[in-house]
Amino acid sequence: MNSNTTSLSVENLTKQFDHFTAVDHVSFSMRRGEIFGLLGPNGAGKTTTIRILLGLLVPTSGEVSVLGYDVARQAEEIRARVGYVSQKFALYPDLTAAENFDFYAGVYGLPRHQVNARRAELFQVVGLAEQEKQRAANLAGGSRQRLAFACALPHQPQFLFLDEPTAGDDPTSRRGLWDLVFALAEKGTSILVTTHYMDEAENCHRLAFIYQGRIIAEGTPSAMTEQTTFGAQVIEIDCAPLETALPTLRESQLFDEVALYGSTIHAMGAGAVGRISQARALLQANGVTVTRVETIAPSLEDVFIARLRQVSSG
Repeated sequence: MNSNTTSLSVENLTKQFDHFTAVDHVSFSMRRGEIFGLLGPNGAGKTTTIRILLGLLVPTSGEVSVLGYDVARQAEEIRARVGYVSQKFALYPDLTAAENFDFYAGVYGLPRHQVNARRAELFQVVGLAEQEKQRAANLAGGSRQRLAFACALPHQPQFLFLDEPTAGDDPTSRRGLWDLVFALAEKGTSILVTTHYMDEAENCHRLAFIYQGRIIAEGTPSAMTEQTTFGAQVIEIDCAPLETALPTLRESQLFDEVALYGSTIHAMGAGAVGRISQARALLQANGVTVTRVETIAPSLEDVFIARLRQVSSG
């Protein structure tokens, strides 16, 4: 990160729709050049928060500034200095990649005489230099997302909002987009990204978990998964069949939480390691073949599940 200058300040942000609270007293801040991840399930309040930060929704209460501008009073100044990429970015399918870019360059106020050079520069960066004349509808999914990314950058924004930018993309496309994010952050662009992919959270300098409109955890990825912070032990169990093992372990109440993690099971709780022998014996008694059981460092997904449990039980 290139500076400690605050690029975003959110204090007690609340947004209510009739009797529903979509964002509930959310507070966090960002520094210039920082990649900040806002993680949570669908409906957690991520998109509503971004729409407020962009000046597209008026907050019910709270104070929010982006690049030093107040979202309630200076939304136009903010929009002139930021870029936005959403999961369903509004590309025009009948226009070519170049025509889409030129349209958004005009929306962002880029002088016409600068458009060609800026397009050539960005299309080279995002890997679309050979696809300028292709219609957006004919581009592969990853190429369309890279085009959407380029269309948010013609005016060299100081702040970039990415709302579920890689949803539905293949792993290669996702890695390519994150390479672009890293390059922009290195040059000082502040980037707020929402995602429900826990593996992408590892790419952020800091992140926050949001659930039912509230932030339930915040910190660096490494700090959030440290044993002292997490407060529990995690064991990974490789076994089959999972459809028998999962309910067996949950009903045993040997652990605070039991969750499916890919093709394995993660069981967590205080003193979980001391219950490995009991768990293995219980599974085998119920016809489950246990291939491997080992203690592991908690993943971000483990942390998120544990915090959800704490919130729900509290």
